Amino acid sequence: MFTGIIEDIGSISDIRKSGGKWEFCIKTHLGDQGIHEGDSIAIDGVCLTATRLEKGIFFADASLETLSLTTLKDKKTGNRVNIERAMASDGRFGGHFVMGHVDGIGTITDIKKAGDSIRLEVEISPGLSRYIVKKGSVAIDGISLTVNEQHDKMFSVNIIPFTSSKSTIGEKKMRDRVNIETDIIGKYIESFMDKADKKGINMNFLYEYGFVKGE
Repeated sequence: MFTGIIEDIGSISDIRKSGGKWEFCIKTHLGDQGIHEGDSIAIDGVCLTATRLEKGIFFADASLETLSLTTLKDKKTGNRVNIERAMASDGRFGGHFVMGHVDGIGTITDIKKAGDSIRLEVEISPGLSRYIVKKGSVAIDGISLTVNEQHDKMFSVNIIPFTSSKSTIGEKKMRDRVNIETDIIGKYIESFMDKADKKGINMNFLYEYGFVKGE
């Protein structure tokens, strides 16, 4: 699990493409701070495994499935990426529950200054929009952010200067594509309610047996 608090901005030094995967070679300052072979590492919000290490570089494989669902397939040598190591069991939780499992790709449709901050508007698919709620959490390229507004297929977030300086979000341009991970809690609730409804446990049931009181 991750928190959405970016630890480093790395750079892609090489991409080695084969028939069944792409191997990413990524430079990072975190290599000397405890990255080990087999560790889970989020690259722009995509959970990958560090397969081997060299000084200041780690290697990670992305399957064709992962490439098809994320912006990793758009990456080129020299691109900068957000990096976060998996949360340690004794670590301080600072963002929200981020799994590193990207739900879809969004497109930046508007960028505006808002005081010292930047306001981004992102377009997503209709299937994702039901998981985005005003003042809820969302991860964009692995960054934990708060939703300012949500309507139809659009939502907006506010990027403070600190977040811009510690991640790649401040480098984004109009029509750039970004990885989107919605809040896992909403998906669990939807799954639970769907299964419960199939068993006849719905709002009428809860009212009838006193679990929920009417107004």
